[in-house]
Amino acid sequence: MNAATPKTIPEYLDQLRHELRDADPALLQDALYDAEEYLRSELAENPGTDEATLLANIATSYGAPEEVAAIYRDTEVKVSRALSPPPAKVRRSLAGQFFGVATDSRAWMSLFYMLLSLATGIVYFTVVTTGLSMSLGLAVLIIGIPFAILFVGIVRLLALVEGRMVEVMLGERMPRRPLYAERGLPLLTRIGRMFTDPRTWSTMLYMLLMLPLGVVYFTAAVTGLSLSLGLIASSAAAALGRLGLAEFHLHLQPAPMWDSVLWIPVLFAVGVLGLFVMLHLARGIGRLHGALAKNLLVKTAQH
Repeated sequence: MNAATPKTIPEYLDQLRHELRDADPALLQDALYDAEEYLRSELAENPGTDEATLLANIATSYGAPEEVAAIYRDTEVKVSRALSPPPAKVRRSLAGQFFGVATDSRAWMSLFYMLLSLATGIVYFTVVTTGLSMSLGLAVLIIGIPFAILFVGIVRLLALVEGRMVEVMLGERMPRRPLYAERGLPLLTRIGRMFTDPRTWSTMLYMLLMLPLGVVYFTAAVTGLSLSLGLIASSAAAALGRLGLAEFHLHLQPAPMWDSVLWIPVLFAVGVLGLFVMLHLARGIGRLHGALAKNLLVKTAQH
């Protein structure tokens, strides 16, 4: 049974939210943004028409809430299939599952995100700490309010940028539209909602956390890659030296136990195994961080 025809834009959005209640929160945010943008634009272009009449006319063009929800669900499935990387081959053996991570593009993208997270963490942490301190410092001046509004706007923009990186690199569905700024509300009301929106503060928390997390991610990635690649390279160089195919001049004298030729394949195998372990670790961190980003950057916006 269809719901009653909405008489106002908020009623239309509430019905659309209800129809998409089980959908991904990021999809819901995008759908609500598109619907409100379209409805507000139509209302602005027809100033002599009340919302009830406008919504009745739009129902035949844009669609009723249940129709719009169905379209978004169908489109989301098609877009997800188009953007998702080719599915990895299913491997049943433990060895296949362990070494098969090398063919998982998501593991490599997560590793790249770990290397990038230190830089983004520094940027986010600097923006939030500087913005908060200056907003509090300028609060007693007339310029304080415009600066605080600008600061919150920058934070929301950075959240949208971070969301795109999380979706592309970690595979977690994130919003592709910002939160809609309700143009029909008075300016002071809109400003007040920016500061009382839990998502504003959860976004700042996420950006503050990105610095320590970025340090941990970057350190883990660099250490793991350095050790693994170093062992592979050193064992390969040692093998070439033993075969007389290359000559290396080292100033370090290895301990007798390490001077044995038997250690060359062992160190090479440890380096290779370490590289695969690093990929598994990166993939796991990517999944956990994607869930963290989803909770702090998206879910609180739906309350």
